[in-house]
This record gives sequence, C-alpha cells and structure tokens, in this order.
Amino acid sequence: QVQLVESGGGLVQPGGSLRLSCVVSGFTFSNIPMYWYRQSPGKEREFVAFITGNGGSINYGDSVKGRFSISRDNAKNTVYLQMNSLKPEDTAVYYCKAIWVKDYWGQGTQVTVSS
Repeated sequence: QVQLVESGGGLVQPGGSLRLSCVVSGFTFSNIPMYWYRQSPGKEREFVAFITGNGGSINYGDSVKGRFSISRDNAKNTVYLQMNSLKPEDTAVYYCKAIWVKDYWGQGTQVTVSS
C-alpha cells in the first residue's frame, strides 16, 4: 500500500524558515521522482518543486525560486522541502506527490506565515 505522510508545518513569522518532510512507503522510493505542491484557500493547487529519483535533476516554481530547496534521502524514503525567507503569501497546505502508474498524494501539512 502506497503511503505519503507529510510533517513539519506550522506557524512562522515572515522571514523565517521551516523544513517539511514527506515519508514514503509502498514502492521503491529511489526510482520515483517526487513533487511538492501547495494550495491556498480559493486557489488552485500550485507546483512548488520537483526532484528526480537520484536527485540529479531539480526544478522549482517561479514563486519559490531562490528561497526553497528540495532534497531527498533515499535511505530514509524521505523527501524534504527547506523553506527560507518565508512570506505571508507562502501560507498554504503543502502536499507531496509521487507518480507510480498514477498520482499519489499525502494528506498535507499546513504552513502559516504571519506576524
């Protein structure tokens, strides 16, 4: 059974940092590209970051380039999203996604950036 579990969200002040984690089970993690998305109330789900199975290729959404960093530890079946210089507009539920025949999503973790 494929399962994705995010953690690490919370309340942070503008300019602060958070690191999100997504632990994956149910398939050979190192073979699977991983994604982070986010969704704010009333908005469509937005692409945040992507990383290939071996970490050799990475891509970011324009709104987070230079501030967010995606990485993975294949020994721990975990993908991370390091978020720095957070802004109020980064407030959203953050989801990790894997594609293995079909899309698999985690339950999401809330990130709130507010003073």
